[in-house]
Formats: sequence, structure tokens, C-alpha cells
Amino acid sequence: PEHPFPAALDDAYAVLAWTAGNADALGIDPARIAVGGHSAGANLAAAVALRARDHHGPAIRFQLLNQPGLDDRQDSWSARNFTDTPWFYRDKATAGWRHYLGPGPATPYAAPARAADLSGLPPAYISTAEFDPNRDEGLDYGLRLLRAGVPVEIHQWPGTFHGSQAILSAEVSQRQNAELGAVLRRALAG
Repeated sequence: PEHPFPAALDDAYAVLAWTAGNADALGIDPARIAVGGHSAGANLAAAVALRARDHHGPAIRFQLLNQPGLDDRQDSWSARNFTDTPWFYRDKATAGWRHYLGPGPATPYAAPARAADLSGLPPAYISTAEFDPNRDEGLDYGLRLLRAGVPVEIHQWPGTFHGSQAILSAEVSQRQNAELGAVLRRALAG
């Protein structure tokens, strides 16, 4: 909360630019850079992809958006109805957006669901949890990416809630975590 938008986005974008600019020294292929994250981290990944597209920044090969928080308006069915779900629920989402946005208005770089044009973005994998206030905005964003001509894989995990994959003893969590790694490996292969 001490550093509201755009501080985190500026930091994340600076990391992307530095990584791409130092690819040789890092021993990485600058054509195989992905961005990704969970929840607010997925928001940052989507926003970095938007900024890189709009400002002709470093090429991003793939975006991995796991249970993304993309829309500050919170007007989807899941945002309105999941008010008492485990760990993360509407009031926490509202507080998170208030802290992140600070006194400023939401822009597409703060809340990527507000972007009017999603064309030209990197291919994406979007994972949502059934009982997550963010579920519908993630699904809607994925459909909008598809309509904009962006290749997207969407996986909706039944019976899960926001952050439930941290319960490592649960079989569904093990499958979710394994899939995230496999998706990233496929996206960055050769």
C-alpha cells in the first residue's frame, strides 16, 4: 500500500526490460521470455504484456495467468457472489484493489480487463478456480483474448478456491502445480 500503482508494474516491466537486455550475459534466449504469476502477480504479468505491446518493448513469448485478478470493478457473477469463500473473498479483493490503485483511477495497465484491444498479445494460459471471486474475470479475459486472435488455453479447476493449490497434500493441487510447469515448458520449448 505504500507504493500504489504504477510502482509494481514499473518494477515488473523494468525486470522484463533488464532481462531481455542482458539475455546474452544471462545465457537465455531473448525470444523465449515468458511472464506469469498468480492472483495479483498474474495481473502484473498481463499488464506487462499490454505495456510491452503498446510501447514496442521486449518480445514476450507467453503469458501464464494463474487465478488472475484483472478487473477492479468486481461486477462479475463470481465477484458478487463469492463473499465468504476460503482464504480469498470479495472484501479481500476490494481491499487489495483499494491498496493497489491508491487515489488514482484504474487504467488498463492497472486492471487489464479494462483494455479495449487485446490483439497482438502473446499466447496465454489462464487457470481459474471454481470458488474464486476472480474466476469469471479470468474466464472473460481468456474469451476476449480468443476473440482478439490470441491463442489461449483456459483451464477451470472444479472444486478449488483461490490459492487452494498451496495445499500441497491435495491431489488436485499437485495436478494444478504440475500442469503449470508443463504448460510453461511447452510454451518455451524450442
